[in-house]
Amino acid sequence: MNNPVAVVVGERLARYGFPDGHPFGPDRHAAFLREFETRGLQHAVQLLEPREATYDELLAFHTPRYVDFVRERSQTGQGFLDSGDTPAFRGVYEAAATVVGASITAAESIMSGAARAAFVPIAGLHHAGRDHAAGFCVFNDCGVVIELLRRRHGLKRIGYVDIDAHHGDGVYFGFEDDPGVIFADIHEDGESLYPGTGRSEDTGRDAAAGTKLNLPLMAGSGDRAFQAAWSRAVAHIEQFEPQFLVLQCGADSVEGDPITHLRYSPAMHGRAAHDLVQMAARLGHGRVLALGGGGYNRTNLANAWSEVVAGLTRQ
Repeated sequence: MNNPVAVVVGERLARYGFPDGHPFGPDRHAAFLREFETRGLQHAVQLLEPREATYDELLAFHTPRYVDFVRERSQTGQGFLDSGDTPAFRGVYEAAATVVGASITAAESIMSGAARAAFVPIAGLHHAGRDHAAGFCVFNDCGVVIELLRRRHGLKRIGYVDIDAHHGDGVYFGFEDDPGVIFADIHEDGESLYPGTGRSEDTGRDAAAGTKLNLPLMAGSGDRAFQAAWSRAVAHIEQFEPQFLVLQCGADSVEGDPITHLRYSPAMHGRAAHDLVQMAARLGHGRVLALGGGGYNRTNLANAWSEVVAGLTRQ
């Protein structure tokens, strides 16, 4: 199989999840894997094992003080890593570092030419900031991958597209003044939905003004509203001719999620993945990395992420 799609899965990756009935439980990986295998998608891709990111790799995006704080809390498993959404547990450092390592593995498989696109289900932890946890996200694998693609491979322009119901604030504010990160985010609007950021007026700062696009949708928006916003997102990203595309494909925007209010069908996630594959082909490099993100209805995430994998495999 020449330049297949890579999918990173494994028991080590499944360990990133919070106990005691938390919405982001450790069963999300298995829920995806069952549907993925039921559809026979494992036969159309290359399966890769996750690894733990190194301390230095985490520092590509995060501050040493914050990484050390997570490592300390990981030893005791006590308290929270933020104001109350993201609890510590024993081994949380290793679990979170494995999410980052899985995303790095996927990105490196693309850059080496071993794969033309890749997907990581337990990944896309877009709320974590450079110096803090937030919204179930300990380390921001999206941010680490973006930084390492530039440092290791000399890429100048990276496109980041986010269709999770929640705004990708950790990525937005992490690169708000960085013109090399082209950002488009379609998310649920409303002050009541976490994190309450992502206004349409927020288009980047200083040298990056105009490189960021935020497209908030009203609660209850479905496929028609998504497709209109998606066309704008694709046009925005492509005009800057990015050299690598990252899709955060959170499934909490699918109808029936217990903590959000958008009403997409899973087919929209498949369309997003396939459209980015086509964009990457037009741009001449073919590089697309999809990261699972949120999603708290297990049937929804299994279906949406399987659609993403299917979309990546179609050329």
